[in-house]
Amino acid sequence: MPLPHSFPFDPTGGYSPEQLRQLRPVIDEPADFADFWRASFDEAMRAPLDWSIKPSAHPGNDDHEVFDIEYAGMLGNRIGGWLTTPRRRPVRRGFLISHGYGGRDNPDLSPPADDAATIQPVATGLPTRSLRAGIPSQGGEHVLHGIDRRETYVHRHCVMDHWRAASVLLEAVPESRPRLDYIGGSFGGGIGAMTLPWDKRFRAAYLCVPSFGNHPLRLQLPCSGSGESVRLLAQRRPEIREVLAYFDAAIAARHTTIPVIVAAAAFDPAVPPAGQYSVYHSLGGPQELFPLTAGHYEGYPGQSREELELQAALRRFFAGEQASPSNIR
Repeated sequence: MPLPHSFPFDPTGGYSPEQLRQLRPVIDEPADFADFWRASFDEAMRAPLDWSIKPSAHPGNDDHEVFDIEYAGMLGNRIGGWLTTPRRRPVRRGFLISHGYGGRDNPDLSPPADDAATIQPVATGLPTRSLRAGIPSQGGEHVLHGIDRRETYVHRHCVMDHWRAASVLLEAVPESRPRLDYIGGSFGGGIGAMTLPWDKRFRAAYLCVPSFGNHPLRLQLPCSGSGESVRLLAQRRPEIREVLAYFDAAIAARHTTIPVIVAAAAFDPAVPPAGQYSVYHSLGGPQELFPLTAGHYEGYPGQSREELELQAALRRFFAGEQASPSNIR
C-alpha cells in the first residue's frame, strides 16, 4: 500500500520494490577513478594529524564515556567530533561512525558491539563541530562547494576527514586496532562508500540509505535532499557531470571487497531509492541487504519493528566478520 505524502514528486522514483531488487546499474567509470582516490588517500595519510583529546561536557551514559576530539583537516581547518569508550568492558575493536547531511551535535551511544571504541567526526564545513568560514553548512549548498574541480570538491575533503579520523582512533585507542569497522547513513552512507575501497584498515561496514549513488540516474529524479541542488545545477551546467563521476558512491562500491550490509529504502523523498540500491548492487564483495519500507520518513506502519530488526541484524553482522590484525596499519 503506497505511503501517504505531500511531495510534488514520487518518493519511490517510479520503482517498485521488486524492480529495485532487480536493478543492475550501468555507470561509466572514469579511467583514472581508482588512481585519483588512491592518490587522495596517500595525501591524507601523509599530512600531520595534530590531534587532541579531552573529557567532554557530554555526560555519556551508563555504558559509554565520551571525549571531545579534534584533528587537522586538509584545508587548514580543524575537524571536531567525539570519541567514546565502553565503561565496563575492555576495548577490543573500533567503529568510525559518520553522520547525515545535517551534521551532528551529539555522539551516538549505541554502537552495535559492546566492546568497541568509536570515533565520530563531523565532516568539513558541517555543524556543529567542523564549521568553516567560506563553506556553506546547509546540505543543499554544501553539496555544491568546490564542485568545479574534482580536487576542490568538498566531498573529497569529507572522505579524507574519514580516513584521518580512523588514524586518530587507532592512535588514541590502540586497543581498537584488531578490528575497525564503518557505520554511516545517508550522507555518511555515500561518503562511506567512497571511503572504504582505498583504506584497507576497515574490515566491514554498514551503509544506511546511502546517498550519491548512480549520479546519471539521480540527476533525473527530483528529491527533497541535497541531490536536488545538484540536479538543478547540472541542468544549467552539464559539465559538472564529469566531476560527479569521481564522487559516485555506486562506482566506488565496485572497488569495495569487504563485507557490507546495506539498509536501502523503497520510499525515500530525500535520497532516491534507485541510487541507494545502485550502491548495494555495485558492491564488489560480500553483501547483505536489509530492505526498509521508507527512509527519511517518520511514522510509517511497522517502522518500530523494522528498527528493532535492523539493530539485531547489525549486531549479528558485526559479530560475524573476523578481523586480520595484519591488515591494520
